Amino acid sequence: MTHVLIGYARCSTDKQDLAAQRQVLLQLGVTPERIYTDKGFTGTNRARPGLDQALAAVRSGDTLVVPKLDRLARSVPDARAIGDALAARGVKLQLGASVHDPVDPMGKLFFNILATFAEFEADLIRLRTREGMAVARAKGKLRGKKPKLSDRQQRELRRMYDTGDYAISDLAELFSISRPTVYRTLDRQPATPTVVVV
Repeated sequence: MTHVLIGYARCSTDKQDLAAQRQVLLQLGVTPERIYTDKGFTGTNRARPGLDQALAAVRSGDTLVVPKLDRLARSVPDARAIGDALAARGVKLQLGASVHDPVDPMGKLFFNILATFAEFEADLIRLRTREGMAVARAKGKLRGKKPKLSDRQQRELRRMYDTGDYAISDLAELFSISRPTVYRTLDRQPATPTVVVV
């Protein structure tokens, strides 16, 4: 019975390139038709169709080859669950050039350390992203959606609405905006004070 190498590669965003990871897998002896990939899926997202296909393709005695552990999982529990599931099926896990042996205590320890680092790295990236967004927001570079109408247009819309001569649909058509935008604008703008002529 021949034992085969099944490869898996993943990148988090559609803009990232899988070519480098694919090249590593080919160098490690995985044939092109046995490489499964996910693009646009984060490591923390467990619903990864490419990974599911790779896990379904491996049989007892086969080896699942991944360029780096963080491509397979970004949390310790997830990495351990995948590692344990593969071991239970008699499938070896190869991370880059090193094969993870779940039976060997040193191998198990090394795998857990790698998984912890992968999770730590993912947490750092999330933290840096949040900090970057906070800085951008403080500098005024990251604002919410701008109102579709200028202040003057919003006041005019309110004034026209308050005359009672225009329906919401009329205002939406006149200002080329949607009905929900008309309602939001009316919520933001105080009612026009009525002038009582004595």
